[in-house]
Amino acid sequence: LDLNGKIVVITGACGALGVAVVNKLCGLGARVAALDIIEPDAAVNCFDAPEGQVSYFKCDSADEVQVAAAFSAITEKLGAPDTVCCHTGIVHVAGVESYTLEDFDELMRVNLRGTFVVAQAATKLWLAEGAQGNLIFTSSWVQDVPWPELTPYNTSKSGMKAMMRGFARELASRGIRANAVAPGIVGAGMALKMYTEDAAYRARTDCAIPLGRLQSPESVANAFAFLVSDMSSYMTGSVLTIDGGCSLYPNI
Repeated sequence: LDLNGKIVVITGACGALGVAVVNKLCGLGARVAALDIIEPDAAVNCFDAPEGQVSYFKCDSADEVQVAAAFSAITEKLGAPDTVCCHTGIVHVAGVESYTLEDFDELMRVNLRGTFVVAQAATKLWLAEGAQGNLIFTSSWVQDVPWPELTPYNTSKSGMKAMMRGFARELASRGIRANAVAPGIVGAGMALKMYTEDAAYRARTDCAIPLGRLQSPESVANAFAFLVSDMSSYMTGSVLTIDGGCSLYPNI
């Protein structure tokens, strides 16, 4: 894969998966605008990429004013992006009977509103310039197979899948594509912490992955690299599921 000349925006860039994606894309030659909510001084130490390939912009992806300002700054510094990755997401773990409405509202704000705000901003930019565009949404295998104690999260990912397909259907005739990556249970972040510390979660997880091992962040980054590349140019409205077989059957 050769991504030289590609300009890619990714939200949630400083999380474990985001960092892996940024490093992969930069390693293949892309220039990346990395967006997250942490302070710039902390963000500069997140990435392993040649100098000048990553530009960081502090931005709350659910805030339309901040997103508009970020896109303006990105375009001024790097040029209009070829691909925009709506990657920001959060998760809270609780049974449906104890899940607070505050946590529910926060999750939907970040996972669904944030995704829509960023995808809409990118769409407006491409349409205004008469340019082709490529949207990538980060969904999850749980969009189709509910995972216990994550019901609002499962719901947000199902909604994201529907949102992605809506963008793809509406915008295909105007040169804008939309696809999603649906990872499985990744050995990073909260999933790895729970796998390491919670014996019941570990047992359930071990039963849920037919390939028998946690997913590496690099395997997710490889999927992004493919969707950013011209090799995926005839794809729109598709979900690229890379989950080790978790979604094959509800064995949890």
